[in-house]
Amino acid sequence: MKYYAVITAGGVGKRMKARVPKQFLPLEGKPILLRTIELFTNLDLPVEIVLVLPPSHIDEWKDYYNSHNLVFPHTIVPGGLTRFHSVRAALQVIPDGAVVAVHDGVRPFVPAELIKRLFLYPINGKCAGVIPVLNIAESMRKKVYSEDGAVSGTTPAVREDYLLVQTPQVFDSTRLKAAYEKPYSPSFTDDATVMESNGFSFDTVEGSKFNLKITTPEDLKFATRLLSTD
Repeated sequence: MKYYAVITAGGVGKRMKARVPKQFLPLEGKPILLRTIELFTNLDLPVEIVLVLPPSHIDEWKDYYNSHNLVFPHTIVPGGLTRFHSVRAALQVIPDGAVVAVHDGVRPFVPAELIKRLFLYPINGKCAGVIPVLNIAESMRKKVYSEDGAVSGTTPAVREDYLLVQTPQVFDSTRLKAAYEKPYSPSFTDDATVMESNGFSFDTVEGSKFNLKITTPEDLKFATRLLSTD
């Protein structure tokens, strides 16, 4: 069995309000993106890396890779207009019959045990893949919108009816590639929604509370504190 990891790092990170895309920001001496890649290169499975980058920052990444004497092999794919287009482009370099994980480039804290459990999950028959999820501990309220689209209030929401979805999301590459042949829709927020829209089913497993997605300056500060307490 061949294992692949598509690392999506094609965004510009507007919420971070930084000079460079958030995946290139330093986190205790290393770019966030490198720490994320190392989750897979340090795994005791032969995982091939497919890295999706903003076209304008590919040379920057290559310069960093060469100047820091990094040695892990990987394939670089230019990012597209949306995450959907970026993943679809990455899947073009992945063969059928493999196991492929799609992971956010700004999630550098996924436990190795969870990644391995996802890769080795029995994907067969009706089960096309597996995604990590978390139950919601906080109370929730649902936004109520007026006719003009403005938020006019909130109503209670039952937290037991919802789950927080994480990455990596792991699928049979044959069926994932088939799902991504469908035209883009704004409802495609992750790979699971793309698979569902094509009639494929998947299982869920418990994710990790440490699987932080770094998208804001506050997230970056918290990530730094996480590393300092290791």
